[in-house]
Amino acid sequence: MASAPFVPNDFEPPLTFNADGFHLEVLGPQHNERDHEAWMSSIDHIRATPGFSEDEEPGWPTAMSLESNLNDLVRHERDFAERKGFTYSILDGDDVIGCIYIYPYRGDDHDAAISSWVTQSRADVDMPVREALAAWIDETWPFGNPYYAGTT
Repeated sequence: MASAPFVPNDFEPPLTFNADGFHLEVLGPQHNERDHEAWMSSIDHIRATPGFSEDEEPGWPTAMSLESNLNDLVRHERDFAERKGFTYSILDGDDVIGCIYIYPYRGDDHDAAISSWVTQSRADVDMPVREALAAWIDETWPFGNPYYAGTT
């Protein structure tokens, strides 16, 4: 039995989003060096971020090589193209300051699981970014009951 698609076939996932103080672009290999630097400089901060704790994602986040990071970005780009999940780079100008992940929820309570992180150096914008992204998800995406880690 085929499962329902993650998003309806007639839904066009946005390629960008602009908010006060940041914007989103579809995550891909073009972000590798900047994404890797952001990730590696902020692992402890990311581990303290809702959605990335050891309880929620055992063994994650972890340090990775630039090549492993590239493979991860390619996988996320493929998921986006195949409409299996949607990952965006959170940018301030050209600087990668985080990521948002939109994937199917692992359970029956929600229809999507959304998590995001920002770099340690931008920890002060973590909650405003989460709030803006949660509002964007509610306004733009076709989910009836998304779960956004770290919001109420």
